[in-house]
Amino acid sequence: MKKRISVCLMLVFVMAAALSLTGCHESSQTYAWVLGTASPEDTVTQIYAEKFAGEVERLSDGAMRIEVYANSSLGGDTELIECCMTGDIPFVVQNTAPQVSYLPRLCLFDLPCVFSDIEELHEVLDNEAFMEKINEIYAEKGLELLGMSDQNFRVMSSNVAVESLEDFSGIKIRTMENSYHMAFWKAIGANPTPMSFSEVYIGLQQNTIDAQENPYEVIVSNKFYEQQDYVIQTNHLPHLLSLIVSEDFMESLSEEQQEIIREAATTACAYAREQAQERVDDRIAICEEAGTTIVEVSDELVEEMRAASADLYEEIREAVGDDELYYMYVGE
Repeated sequence: MKKRISVCLMLVFVMAAALSLTGCHESSQTYAWVLGTASPEDTVTQIYAEKFAGEVERLSDGAMRIEVYANSSLGGDTELIECCMTGDIPFVVQNTAPQVSYLPRLCLFDLPCVFSDIEELHEVLDNEAFMEKINEIYAEKGLELLGMSDQNFRVMSSNVAVESLEDFSGIKIRTMENSYHMAFWKAIGANPTPMSFSEVYIGLQQNTIDAQENPYEVIVSNKFYEQQDYVIQTNHLPHLLSLIVSEDFMESLSEEQQEIIREAATTACAYAREQAQERVDDRIAICEEAGTTIVEVSDELVEEMRAASADLYEEIREAVGDDELYYMYVGE
């Protein structure tokens, strides 16, 4: 609670500084709003946020401006979503996994081994009926989902080569503090270990953990490949990036301003997706140049991983509480 209060106090000063940039006359007024992320600058998250901010400024002829604060400078994922729900931060770009604590039905996106490639995922996310249902979930907490991009899939880096389901047995893998993620790794035989992200590199270096899972973006930006012999292309989960906005904030804007924000979000989402795919190929090359071996996962192993997760699928289906939404996502 104290941390969230300090974040919100900081925002008072940030917003005051932004407002000082506005002109004295109504006709020349410039709006400067805050967008927060918990990711480093050299990531698709930052690309997404900066493209959105740039499009808002371009479409408004400079009358509307968004300041992007990256690298948890306004707080971590928990503080960011809490401040967005209260309206202290107008915009946030973040992964959906930490949002599940506040929006439990978003556990739908924690279903493992659903998609064979990123195009299948995009087909679902581009389904208007599906996204309307997802936005209803965000609306429950006073949020609007402006767009859903991604950092491609999450993969596993390890000091053990994994080629069969048995090879996962006993591997101590760092996961996010998400019960569904942990349940998946347990189901396939690994030993999931939640750990602060800031401790992961040292944990790998000191062999406190054997492995971790993240998109290639994160593996390279944090140089995890320096401590890992293999990257196993499990592609077990898409690393989704949600661009959210406070509903109260949106309702305070004119219809023209809202239209600009939504149009900018659509453009930024498409751009971030393109950049994500290009950057995956580049990051794979960086890992290989450092001596890390990329291990492809067979279709048969993916099916075995999914079959081992049958109980988790049922648990998530019940938690989502909307079979139509569930089957729209899993494609059955």
